[in-house]
Amino acid sequence: MRVVTEFRIALREQQGHLFNWGPVCLGSGIGFYFLLRFEPTVVLLWLSAVLALTLVLLGRGREADVSAWLWALALICAGFSWAGARAHIVAAPVLDFRYYGPVEGRVVGLDRSASDALRVTLSDVVLERVAPDRTPKHIRVSLHGDTAGVAPRPGMLVGTTAHLSGPTGPVEPGGFDFQRHAWFQGLGAVGYSRVPMVALHPERAAAPVFSKRRALSEAIQDRMPADVAGFAAAVTTGDRSAISPDVLEALRISNLAHLLAISGLHMGLLAAFVFGGVRFGLALVPAAALRVNSKKVAAVTALGASAAYLVMSGGSVSTQRAFVMTSVMLVAVLLDRRALSLRAVAVAAMIVLILRPEALLGPGFQMSFAATTALVAVFGALRDKDIKLGPKWMRPVSAVVVSSLVAGLATAPFAAMHFNNLAHYGLPANLLSVPVMGTIVVPAAVVAGVLSPLGLEAAPLWVMAQGLAWIQGVAAYFSVLDGARSHVVTPDQVVLPLVALGAAWLVLWRRPARWAGVGVMALAGVLWSQTERPDILIAETGGLVGVMTDKGRALSKPKGQGFAARNWLENDGVVPDQVAAASLWTSDEKRTRIISMEGVGSLIHLSAKRALDGFEGCKEQDILVLSYETDEVWPCQTYGPKRLATLGAVAIHLDGNERKIIGAKEASGQRLWHKAPPKQGTTRD
Repeated sequence: MRVVTEFRIALREQQGHLFNWGPVCLGSGIGFYFLLRFEPTVVLLWLSAVLALTLVLLGRGREADVSAWLWALALICAGFSWAGARAHIVAAPVLDFRYYGPVEGRVVGLDRSASDALRVTLSDVVLERVAPDRTPKHIRVSLHGDTAGVAPRPGMLVGTTAHLSGPTGPVEPGGFDFQRHAWFQGLGAVGYSRVPMVALHPERAAAPVFSKRRALSEAIQDRMPADVAGFAAAVTTGDRSAISPDVLEALRISNLAHLLAISGLHMGLLAAFVFGGVRFGLALVPAAALRVNSKKVAAVTALGASAAYLVMSGGSVSTQRAFVMTSVMLVAVLLDRRALSLRAVAVAAMIVLILRPEALLGPGFQMSFAATTALVAVFGALRDKDIKLGPKWMRPVSAVVVSSLVAGLATAPFAAMHFNNLAHYGLPANLLSVPVMGTIVVPAAVVAGVLSPLGLEAAPLWVMAQGLAWIQGVAAYFSVLDGARSHVVTPDQVVLPLVALGAAWLVLWRRPARWAGVGVMALAGVLWSQTERPDILIAETGGLVGVMTDKGRALSKPKGQGFAARNWLENDGVVPDQVAAASLWTSDEKRTRIISMEGVGSLIHLSAKRALDGFEGCKEQDILVLSYETDEVWPCQTYGPKRLATLGAVAIHLDGNERKIIGAKEASGQRLWHKAPPKQGTTRD
């Protein structure tokens, strides 16, 4: 009872700060929904919503500590029910067979794949001999081979012949679930085409915002030096299709890739520049300065500029999140509230989670709010304790150093967990780049936008180009230094929630017990260090096998199944070099790949149908992986296409002679976005 009493006293001391726990509770409910391995029924979702409302009503008029608990439980239930409702709301047809045939659709998205192929996202899709109610809402096609056809334009109705299939599941048990990601994007099929695209009814105009954004991107690229044109288009319009792979890789290695995504940094810099510029301009006009509230006029103007930037940049998820955060702070200014506070961050987080509950699972949401929360907490503590960052002339520089250090430390665990690497020169690279982005690139872009109707944008665009060239130079310098980046193993699924909850407790709790959050994060670190990777990995198609050896994971093929190979190696915490990993496989056979494993026998991978003709069989202790189905029955443990279609990608952990086998579909469970495996078939005779 004494512990309960002490906790109730501690809870009452949190009065005035409990609202900050709102997004934590709401996010916990959302996270619980996505962790389930079965799909909750609609009845269960309704019951959860009713329970949330009941708990809110019960909390009215209660003691503060009791009311806080009831509200916390209500938010958890609300998060659970709303995440489930959102999954049903976005439901759209998903292709459940392999399709090859004519494809028609309207261009609504253009980007590039990891292999630098142009990817076209289509809506209003028409597939031959596929009923409209079975046709996906959106499909994404990568263009390979001959690209001499028409260049796809926003809103253009196009046609081609393509290979399509539904989004695939995780490449290993517990891995990134692309099926879930595609479900919430309304993406019902992905594939590729080697046939040139043709324009169908090009005179029909559509997607005016997308068209104008694309035109603006091309106009900016035409007016900028070639080496920074893609970077300029990315930070102004969100169009990354013109960035060279080398520049992109340098930015990633130096931890500057966040400058490409139109996120809180860009939106905040834009709003700050417009806000400051309007206030300064009004101050130059005494009559206006005496008659209007310049701060509120500046806030409204900055809000409008941020909204325009949101539309112009394409309104991606990261940009929407940044706009919400910026808007909350500007509205706080209009309401005479403190703009930079944990309450404002909590409001922004709750709005984002209500609009897109699935955003909780993405690295963008996690890293953005981790950085923002840490910065507000640290600078708030410095302000409350009246700690000065050096002499007055030195404070701007000190603030940049402290903010870069705090943001880097706050986001590093999440970046490592999602992207499997740590940038060792991220701090100096950001110290040399972020001030340039804030004082040169963004102001020059705003001035260029204002002067462009008068045809006077050349000078500010030149200034912007110099700033971008500096940032690219910084990235190029740090990215080639020895030890610029290290790779880390992917942790177990429990580690990320522990890190998040420990950090939240450390920042949000108002008593000395807050330091328990450090212990929780330390526990997460210990669990992370003890992560054990599977001894054997088998791709869902049977087209690739990976075996852990003393020298690292040996892959059965140097080419093909590149997405699975890259993810396996990244999750192992090594450089994702498929050719190097394939050299560790000891077999010299081209089609029959055999590697010996201590205590298990041999693992045999038949990667081509002709390899079956000369195959002499296997022993009982062996493991056989086939990429083509056969009626032959083998005495060894066999994984062919039919079995893998049921299991998904397979991970095998070896313990002596024991084998622990985990299938990706078993680990993920049966959810709305997990459709039946694609059937072999075609819609053309």
